[in-house]
Amino acid sequence: MELIKLVGVLIVIVGFALKLDSILIIFLALITTGLVGGLGIDGLLEAIGTNFVANRSMAIFIMILLITGVLERNGLREAATDLIKKVKGATAGKVICAYGVMRGIFGAFNVGFGGVAGFVRPVVLPMAEAAVKNQGHEAAEEHVEDIKGMASAMENITWFFFQVLFVGGSGGILVQSTLASLGYEVELIELAAAEIPVAVVALIAGCTVTLLNDKKLTNRYYKDTK
Repeated sequence: MELIKLVGVLIVIVGFALKLDSILIIFLALITTGLVGGLGIDGLLEAIGTNFVANRSMAIFIMILLITGVLERNGLREAATDLIKKVKGATAGKVICAYGVMRGIFGAFNVGFGGVAGFVRPVVLPMAEAAVKNQGHEAAEEHVEDIKGMASAMENITWFFFQVLFVGGSGGILVQSTLASLGYEVELIELAAAEIPVAVVALIAGCTVTLLNDKKLTNRYYKDTK
């Protein structure tokens, strides 16, 4: 009878195999597992509430998505597009690199913009597409997908390497505690100072690759465009 508690796993497998709504599948599996596991309605609601409060910081992305959706509905993408149209000589690669520099500076102070979903997709991507149009090209669908990849990569590179520069951030504390367990006592400011050249090199390398890829992709997709 203990195997009946695994019915939630079966629901998830069958639901995804039938390509049903993923959120509905997860909630159905959650409720079913709680009931057959003996929690009951009260116990299930208590467990959900307790875990939500304990991990409420993980739900911040919900607020970010709601804010982003409201801003998009009220012209965020159009505003970003209009802004980049005023910048002469802008290319998709330059837009992404400019964002990388800005992201690195703010990342060093542990300031986030909402990541790929909260900022890159609604702001950086429309600006990059507008830069392509400024060059006299209608952005090809394949090119847009490549731009998405480059912009997301820049977000990951800058956040990964620059957040460690923030003294007291989780990344620096993790490194400090790991080194302490190995017998090396270091200060957080020393770790940040050692990370600065690494972060700068990572940013330069990321921007170089982005600009080279942008030039190659432009030649590939628009070589026959006058």
